Parts: sequence; C-alpha cells; structure tokens
Amino acid sequence: MFTTARTVLEKTQPGASPLDLFAAIESLKKSLNAVILAHYYQEPDIQDIADYIGDSLQLARAAAQTDAEVIVFAGVHFMAETAKILNPDKLVLLPDLNAGCSLADTCPAEEFALFKRAHPEHLVISYINCSAEIKAMSDIICTSSNAVKIIQQIPEEQPIIFTPDRNLGRYVMRQTGRDMVLWQGSCIVHETFSEKKIVQLKITHPKAETIAHPECEESVLRHANYIGSTAALLKYCQESSSQEFIVATEPGIIHQMQKAAPHKTFIPAPPENNCNCNECPFMRLNTLEKLYLAMKNQAPEITMDEEIRVKAWRPIQRMLEISA
Repeated sequence: MFTTARTVLEKTQPGASPLDLFAAIESLKKSLNAVILAHYYQEPDIQDIADYIGDSLQLARAAAQTDAEVIVFAGVHFMAETAKILNPDKLVLLPDLNAGCSLADTCPAEEFALFKRAHPEHLVISYINCSAEIKAMSDIICTSSNAVKIIQQIPEEQPIIFTPDRNLGRYVMRQTGRDMVLWQGSCIVHETFSEKKIVQLKITHPKAETIAHPECEESVLRHANYIGSTAALLKYCQESSSQEFIVATEPGIIHQMQKAAPHKTFIPAPPENNCNCNECPFMRLNTLEKLYLAMKNQAPEITMDEEIRVKAWRPIQRMLEISA
C-alpha cells in the first residue's frame, strides 16, 4: 500500500551517498531533545520512526506530558496546534503546514461565533478536530475516544452544541440518549466509504467483521460489528477471535493492525469511486523526508496568538481532567 522511503539522495554534493533518514532523524532527536508524535493515519515509515503513536486523545496526553524541548508533530494542523496550546514555551514543528483537515475547515470561526450566539444557553462541546479559534469558543473538547463519556457527565437539563462533526454527534446522541444541536461538518475520508461496496465485501468475506470509526455515515455504521475510535479499533481487532476485518476508517491504521496481529487479514473499506479517497490527502502530505527537513531546519513552526491559546487551553484541560 505504501512505498518505503528510508533513504534519500543528498544533492548538495556531487557523488554524495544516500542519507539514511532513520539514522539522521534519530541523531537530530538527540541533539534537539525532540520527540516525534505521530497519528495512526501517517505513512508507515513515519509511524516506525515515531516515539509515540496514537489517536487524538492519546497524542494530546502525550503532548501534555512530554519533557522534550521540541515537539515534531506528524499529523495535521489542528493536532500540532493542540500540542502548542499545551506547550507554549516549546518549539512545535509540523512537517508540512498545508497538512490541514477537511473537517476543521467545515467550521469557520466567524460562522461558528454567530451560531453560538444564536444558542446562548448551550454548552459548547467541540471535537478536537477543529481550529484553535473554535477551541477558544468551546467549553469542553472531546475526541472520538471520550465523547460519550464526557456527554454522560453533563447534567441532562444542560443544552449542548456539538461541533464540528455531525456524524460523530449523531453517534453520541444515539449512545447517550441526549439531544444536541449539531454543527453540520464532516470528514471527507469518513464520508466517502461506499455502503454498497462494504456489503459486497461482507458477502465475499462472510467471516470478516466490519469495524468502523464513528465519523462514518450512518449507512456505513449500521453494517459495523464494532464502532470505536482509532485506538479502540486497533485494540478490538487484537482481542477479537475473528481473523478477517473490513476496516472503515483511514487505512493508515492498518499498518499498526498488521504489526499487532500479523496472522490476521485487514481489508480497507472501499470508497464510492475508484480512487484512493479513503486515504486522507492532508495526512499524506507529511513524508519522512519532510519530517527530516523540518527537524534539520527547525521549521515550519506552529505559532498562534497568546489570547487564543489561553482560551483554547481551558477546554482542552477540562477534557484531560474528565478523561483521566
């Protein structure tokens, strides 16, 4: 599914030999006192060089606890922003600043501010897949790992706005029985899975379990044997007695699934069209080469307005406290 890019040819000197990127990155980690945090959706080479691999909640906790002076975040922009919010005095690097998030983009700060003002009595629960500006307007941040747990701790009489992912919001409503006002955002990857093709796969692989992320559309979730966060899906496939799995989330996680359970078979859920649309184009902007150059040049750096950072820090801290 992926090509291995362990070496790259240095062009600065004629006749230079290939540079072992793994060794070069390890050397830079030591000299910079750096830590590499990588999301499960990154390419395998980046996952293999990372100090910590996880989903959004796991990575937020890792960012909050690290004593490294430099954080290299192999993920997308909102994730690196979260690390900077939690570590204002540290250098936070993102290999490619264009590694954004389609879900975060569906919730512009100006429009959400108007939406929030229209519901003045509502508590704002924001999925971590949002910008620092949206976090600053929130009361509590959540992830797919802890959204249900957080909503269950809010008094039933308290009205709630849930943003930005409508599919995760609907899933949480079903799990908790709570009514919430949903912002109508969605993820291009999790919206693209084909119900028809998944059903066809279930017919051709009758013993396979379908596991899905709650950001998927309801038409996909209804066919799932198990629904959970990225980390929960990884854990489930290890513990299940099934030997085959149809995986309805970004296929980068399959690298970890195969490492954890090499004797099992993992089938990526297909998109509607004959494309690689089940891969996040933003996550894939990061490469091993860009990660090396980011560390070498100590750029691109994540920066933000301090007032926004402080406001965004509070709801993230509430999430970490509630989820402890």
